[in-house]
Amino acid sequence: MLESSEIYHKAQHDFAAHGLVIKGVEMDIAKMQARREGIVASLTGGIAGLFKSNDVTSIAGHARLQGSGKVEVTNKDGETTIYNADKIIIAAGSEPTELSIAPFDHDRILDSSDALALSEVPGKLGIIGAGIIGLELGSVWSRLGAEVTLLETIETLLPMTDKQISREAGKQFKKQGLDVQLGARVLAAKPHDKGVTVEYTKGDKTLTVEFDKVIVAVGRRPITSDLASKQAGLRLDQRGFVVVDEQFRTNLPDVYAVGDVIGGMMLAHKGSEEGVAVAEILAGQAGHMNYATIPSVIYTSPEIAWVGKTEEQAKGEGIECRTGSFPFAASGRAKAMEQTDGLVKIIADAKTDEIIGAHLIGPYVSELIAELVLAMEYRATAEDVARTIHAHPALAEAVHEAALAVDNRAIHIANRKRA
Repeated sequence: MLESSEIYHKAQHDFAAHGLVIKGVEMDIAKMQARREGIVASLTGGIAGLFKSNDVTSIAGHARLQGSGKVEVTNKDGETTIYNADKIIIAAGSEPTELSIAPFDHDRILDSSDALALSEVPGKLGIIGAGIIGLELGSVWSRLGAEVTLLETIETLLPMTDKQISREAGKQFKKQGLDVQLGARVLAAKPHDKGVTVEYTKGDKTLTVEFDKVIVAVGRRPITSDLASKQAGLRLDQRGFVVVDEQFRTNLPDVYAVGDVIGGMMLAHKGSEEGVAVAEILAGQAGHMNYATIPSVIYTSPEIAWVGKTEEQAKGEGIECRTGSFPFAASGRAKAMEQTDGLVKIIADAKTDEIIGAHLIGPYVSELIAELVLAMEYRATAEDVARTIHAHPALAEAVHEAALAVDNRAIHIANRKRA
């Protein structure tokens, strides 16, 4: 949906700069949704094919852990079967967090899945939460024509990112027409025949606004409420996450857990790699996860990606650091693409020059971040990246130039004056 809506938006607003005059661009939501559903079906079907080729048996139903070595599965007809296993891995995932002040009715007040499946564009769309999910969904429906307002409790946009990136993101979203209200605490969302009435506070004011639809995007919670019987004794923490040790073992012998149910970054690639690590451990191998080098991506336009520490985190931890940044406005490839918003920022330890963080906003940074993740995995220095030859013209040159800028040696922008 992000991809389709971005192409639609570009056809309306950006193609003219390339000399492409397209009149009467129309949107077919039904076809767009059918394409989305087809891709999802293809990917899930691919998993079924991989199961078959690897002799993995799939059992459909609701599973409950009954203790070490025992799982109870209830199928769609209500029939229950007990399965015995030497080892058990819990990977139940997560679900959208529901608010008591705005309970889902899946018609007017939506969760993230509902929001992806809308059959028409809402006139006025409210989103509670301006995090990753809220911004992505807001971008989709804003491009397709909705008037979007995001209500975020905290005063900072994307506090997990570097401040320089956060400021740039706020500027870009405002330019795109997204109305992001920071410091807006929602008190209630009440659906009615014509829409949803939302009451919220901002500063010392209490405000009321009407929306056609409201999406609640305040995060996700682990699916653990009916994961295990009381007799099993599976240990959960206060927030409902399964408690594991450094090798993903629960408090029950031979029962492991990975992914969203154990907390941390709720990312598909994080959960997948934890699954690989557990498989290796069960096979008698080492099994390893480096949580310091997990990339995060927001698939808005421009995209946002980061790995490692922010400049603020490094300084807060007493790490003396140097930074280098390079704007896409100085990139020949970005100019050719008419996508010059954003920058690449690299953070390096001032004493060792090791890269300890990278934060990007701009075109295809979801792809560019991989180079910096690999660099950090190998504990590379900014000079290592700076001395690596990058193709020209390419977006990746921005990474090269940012690495050069750490040492005040950028080629295609003016460097900071040395003291």
